[in-house]
Amino acid sequence: MDYGESVQKVLLRKIRKTEQDLLQLKLDYCRFVFGLSHRSRVIANSQCWIVRAVDVDSMDHTEEGGYSKPALTGVLADSSAVTEVVSLGTNWELEKSR
Repeated sequence: MDYGESVQKVLLRKIRKTEQDLLQLKLDYCRFVFGLSHRSRVIANSQCWIVRAVDVDSMDHTEEGGYSKPALTGVLADSSAVTEVVSLGTNWELEKSR
């Protein structure tokens, strides 16, 4: 293996690690700033949903220096039957504590 290949492998490992770190930081941001976790309850389309996935790639930088709300997918909260996962987009609010 020559020097160029060795440098490329090292850089690719560092890029992958940095991408993983950024993903985790964005998930932490969602948890602490927006109150989101995997099982959070949100209101979207006038219904209550349980969050199944948070799309951190949908987050944009805001003028204030933060990030915009992420797009979510979820299932209806009050359905006793297993329902399909629905894309909720970014137009959601965290459900107020009961």
